Amino acid sequence: MKLLLRPIQVIYVVYALLVWLGIMFLILPFIALASLLGKIKGGNITFYFLRLWAHLWFPLVGIWVRKIHQDNHEKGTFLYVVNHRSYLDACIAVKVMGLPFRPLGKIEMKKIPFFGFIYKQSVVLVDRSSAKGRSNSVREMMYMVKQKVSVLIFPEGTTNETDKLLTPFHNGAFRIAIETQTPLKPVLYLDSGIRFSNKKMLDLSPGRCRVLFLPSIPVDGLTMEDIPALKDKVFNIMYTALKEHSQYQDSVLEKAI
Repeated sequence: MKLLLRPIQVIYVVYALLVWLGIMFLILPFIALASLLGKIKGGNITFYFLRLWAHLWFPLVGIWVRKIHQDNHEKGTFLYVVNHRSYLDACIAVKVMGLPFRPLGKIEMKKIPFFGFIYKQSVVLVDRSSAKGRSNSVREMMYMVKQKVSVLIFPEGTTNETDKLLTPFHNGAFRIAIETQTPLKPVLYLDSGIRFSNKKMLDLSPGRCRVLFLPSIPVDGLTMEDIPALKDKVFNIMYTALKEHSQYQDSVLEKAI
């Protein structure tokens, strides 16, 4: 049966890629113009076009993104901490996160033709190959937060390709939250790893993608000595929520909206 369905799967993935590229090329000129307005204003405008792209692409490929709020729809500037399971995660963030915000992204991605230009305009680039590169990205994230622009970080550092719900967190997000006194907001992508596995590029599939917003965690008055405890607290909150929701059926999940 799998062999019979494989050609259909390949056609679906090619279709999804072509739609993705088509929308990208449509918004590229507008993003090029927005880039002339500077890192903050231009970047914010860029995200409105990226959100338009996401609102078009997901329905066209049969993926339904649904937000589940357990945070009373909090507003404000946050340091989003998000679990990382799939290449879809960045696309989902564009669709569901409150604007304005900037994700932390690998500097290598800016080398991709056309897409790299959009990527460079819309993320805080991090070069993990050098201490200077990491330091520059931290300074830029702090600058964004001071400009009332939220920052999104995957605290696991890379895509979780293990069987564990979460892999150990790095310190960076928690250090920045304390230094800028910005509340942390845990967000969980519950289905992105099912929709698109990083291990198999042809495994993109239509279906639901739930995004769970948890209550923010204040950092008022915390110091660098509190980083380990804060990191453990956030990890445990996210792990517990992931474990809980992985056991729920659709009828129960509806009550969480």
